[in-house]
Amino acid sequence: MIRCPSYLQQKETFERMLSFRLAYIFSYNLFQFCGHTWILANTIARYFTFGKDALADTFYSVGFVMSLCQLLSILELFHIADGIEKARLLPRFVQVMEKNILLIMVILLEEIQSKPVVCAQLFLWNILDLLRYPHELLCVMDTPSIAMLWIRYTLWIPLYILTVAIEGFTIYQVLLHVEPTATNSSPLKSIRSTQIHLPFLLMVYLPFLALGATVTVWQLLKERHHQLGKWNKKMKMKMK
Repeated sequence: MIRCPSYLQQKETFERMLSFRLAYIFSYNLFQFCGHTWILANTIARYFTFGKDALADTFYSVGFVMSLCQLLSILELFHIADGIEKARLLPRFVQVMEKNILLIMVILLEEIQSKPVVCAQLFLWNILDLLRYPHELLCVMDTPSIAMLWIRYTLWIPLYILTVAIEGFTIYQVLLHVEPTATNSSPLKSIRSTQIHLPFLLMVYLPFLALGATVTVWQLLKERHHQLGKWNKKMKMKMK
């Protein structure tokens, strides 16, 4: 059977695009893994070197890299929408937005950056990402591991719940700092001259954080059931 040149050209173009997409997603996951590894190693090394004094300027030392990693994590929403990454969009959207919103608040309020809860928050965020990105790298290389699969879809969920609880406590610390400032200063005004009360916005955000985390955990449990079910079927097929 003779195939026309246009068909061969289309096939070559498709293969080049596929290889480019794989190289891109591999590079992205590798960058995130290396970035979070550096942040975690830096945080632990500083704690063992300076003790509790290191908590005061941990964000100052790792904040830029952390902000860069979290900013780039927005690309993951486009990865899922474009089909480069096989995952559920809603839980990833909630995870990305809750991290970035809280990180913006911490960046804007320098007095909060020295709180121990911020150091704990960064530590848990890095643990979560270091449990996720190795699994993503193995999937890109088409060499999945049952250990990494279990960590990604079983151990990851309770750690995520703990992280959300710490996020809520961090917002509470922000409220304690913002409320006295808000009462002693005139309220902010928008372009339409409507008053914006920051403590009120934070209080409204807390229920949305809890709701988003609940939906995310529900979606993650469904994804866990699906992924582990696929692995079990694959193992049964190999045993036959």
